[in-house]
Amino acid sequence: MEPAQPADRKPADTTPPDGQPPVRPVAEPAPPAGEPALVEPTAPATGGEPAPRAGAGEPAQVEPVPGAARAGASIDPGLSGDYPAPPARLDKQRSERSPKDMALSLLVLLVPIALLLAFYRGVLGGDQPSTVDPTPAVEQARAANAFPVSQPNGLGSDWRTVSAHYQAQDGGSTLRIGYLTPEGRGVQLVQSNLPADRLLPAELSGGQPQGPADLAGESWQRYTARGNEQALVLLEPSRTVIVVGDARERELRQLAGALR
Repeated sequence: MEPAQPADRKPADTTPPDGQPPVRPVAEPAPPAGEPALVEPTAPATGGEPAPRAGAGEPAQVEPVPGAARAGASIDPGLSGDYPAPPARLDKQRSERSPKDMALSLLVLLVPIALLLAFYRGVLGGDQPSTVDPTPAVEQARAANAFPVSQPNGLGSDWRTVSAHYQAQDGGSTLRIGYLTPEGRGVQLVQSNLPADRLLPAELSGGQPQGPADLAGESWQRYTARGNEQALVLLEPSRTVIVVGDARERELRQLAGALR
């Protein structure tokens, strides 16, 4: 009797019993398409642990070699991954600009601006206020014959008329003429037949009388006005005359005394 064989041992003799067809050995199943065959790692020749096996379908990991140490490696920075430091020449040139160069650059910009400003002021009269002719407004007020109309007479050419307007409204009408004094301040001449108790609060913003101001033989009254303005007021039976503005009292008196 033969000794018992292990269960996983294949019989060496594949000859079938009498009367049976020969039996071919069954081949190992082939690995699926696209997957690598599994190979058992072999131990190194000189002992030690076997090398780790890469996962199925993953490439083996390769340690990168520095560009300078690779045999035959290109020295092109775009290929090796090494980038040169940016040039500092431009920053150096900027830092070397002296205050003199900056002053010259600023002067080049300021000269055209100064020339344009001088042309605007000297030739075009840019700083001079636009003047108007008060004659149409004065003639309109005289044609309405609502009150006696006066005009300044004998003022110098340095008094400039900047506005003139006649307005008729309920209860009366008003003529306003604006002037620019020689000192560059504004004064307005107001003539109206509106009731004084209605006209003065509107024109002087609640100004209060400050006493008489004898001028050209007529009884003018000094009044406060809005803000830093002051006024001279002449009350007549048929009209009220107001000279008001931020000019000095001397210029207010000069305008009031020139009325004819």
